[in-house]
Amino acid sequence: MKVTVVGCGKIGTAIINRLVSEGHDIIAVDKSKAVVQTVTNIYDVMCVTGSGTDQETLIDAGAGECDMFISVTDSDETNMLSCFMAKKMGAKHTVSRIRSPEINDKSLSFIKQHMDISLVINPELLAAKEIFNILKLPSAVNIETFSRRNFEMIELVIKPGSKLDGVTLVELRKKYSGKFLICAVGRGDEVYIPGGDFKLMAGDKIGLTAETSEIEKLLKQLDIMQKRARNIIILGAGRVSEYLSRMLVGGGNNVKAIDLDAKKCEKLAKSVPEVTVINGDGSEQEVLLEEGIGNVDAFITLTGMDEQNILISYFASTLSVPKVVTKVNRQELYNIAERLGLDTLISPKHIIEDVVSRYARALQNSINSSNIETLYRLLDEKVEAVEFKVGKDFEYINVPIKEIKTAKNAIIAGIIRNRRQIIIPSGDDYILEGDKVVIISTNKNILNLNDIIE
Repeated sequence: MKVTVVGCGKIGTAIINRLVSEGHDIIAVDKSKAVVQTVTNIYDVMCVTGSGTDQETLIDAGAGECDMFISVTDSDETNMLSCFMAKKMGAKHTVSRIRSPEINDKSLSFIKQHMDISLVINPELLAAKEIFNILKLPSAVNIETFSRRNFEMIELVIKPGSKLDGVTLVELRKKYSGKFLICAVGRGDEVYIPGGDFKLMAGDKIGLTAETSEIEKLLKQLDIMQKRARNIIILGAGRVSEYLSRMLVGGGNNVKAIDLDAKKCEKLAKSVPEVTVINGDGSEQEVLLEEGIGNVDAFITLTGMDEQNILISYFASTLSVPKVVTKVNRQELYNIAERLGLDTLISPKHIIEDVVSRYARALQNSINSSNIETLYRLLDEKVEAVEFKVGKDFEYINVPIKEIKTAKNAIIAGIIRNRRQIIIPSGDDYILEGDKVVIISTNKNILNLNDIIE
């Protein structure tokens, strides 16, 4: 597809990187000549220097002929106006980054409708939602939901001495009767779509799918169920903190936020008055100890500096804080954080990559009947989980799964039927038209359900 991206900051370059890797034809726009030069040097894309609200710049960037126009500058107003202009010029679909809590709370539907914006993306809000979901099930390091939250995939790290350590999947199935499937395993730099004889080991990061109601039962059986976090400290008082604090307070949690920036503290205290806001340097251990870090259920680092988030999270882990969540945007720091034992890492940039990639694939595949509903990248970006709605063009409707020869790098992880019925598939189960099917694969460019057939 032809895609125009306005704004080449962290989010913009992440989107460009993902869409280029998936074969789209990209034109990038930024006001800074230096930024444009850097993007040109790194990515195989055309670049235009200029403003996303300048008609001549948009003409040069092919806004009127593109299939998808994306504006992700630092200004919500620029993004909305840029998308409005591109749509009027002929862009088929527009995507706008809108981060302001005020706009997202009150005016979003009105703006989308009257400015004809196809998709609004808010990295901070999506990151906050992801953290909120994890705090409801702290045993997991990541939780992704499918089909209106009826079906989930969680990521767990197997600890030494765990009931999962040294057990094959066949043995696990015999020991525990719940309906679940371990569909992906990350071990070091390798990732596996495991068969029944695969033996789990301490240190593995596993992807486990099950009906939402079954997951807590299974975790209790495995003795790895942690209580929900109630007393929480957040380091940082920016936008993610504001969204997250509002969610946590609404859920009955006790929240304390620490930030050195007095203006941010004042804004958060005014926006979410139930939060205890501390204007102080949270990078100082004495401050954290004084504010009770040793007695909380969860500690979340959301500053704008990845290195600071990692170091302070590590300090929290040495105090045996039950749940530590760390915001890390730079991919090269992920491995460092994991080697320090920080396994719950959140990246707004990666979340937005998934959202835009899913939308692009859905548009690309719209002429077919098996459409992408959901897409996530899991296990350190090495695995994709894709949810398809099954159309009449699928070649194996009503055929037992044991007769479907799938590619070695893919597995059918779940079937959602009639919105409510969750099927963890066995060989005798089958797929019907209208079902939603979750596929786990190491192939990162699946466009259609038929793509997994060998």
